[in-house]
Amino acid sequence: MKATMILLTVLLLLLQYRLWFSHDGLPAVLHLKQDVEIQRQDNEKLKERNQVLTAEVKDLKSGLDAVEERARSELGMIKEGETFFQIIEEETANE
Repeated sequence: MKATMILLTVLLLLLQYRLWFSHDGLPAVLHLKQDVEIQRQDNEKLKERNQVLTAEVKDLKSGLDAVEERARSELGMIKEGETFFQIIEEETANE
């Protein structure tokens, strides 16, 4: 009976050691949970970004307003009959 109790105690200690200190024990599980949470947050950000890009693509395909806005802001284009004014500010010399 005493030998059985000692054997069970040793087995319990070995299992506890594996649970707390091995590479696949409790610390590893906690680290993986943290990694999963970080990945979930990254996925949410990317999902929002994809929604914005999808809306932009839909807008560019459906109407000319978005195309016109892009042509004005990114390419500096103007409509026929419009007058373009460019204001250049003087640089001040700090001497």
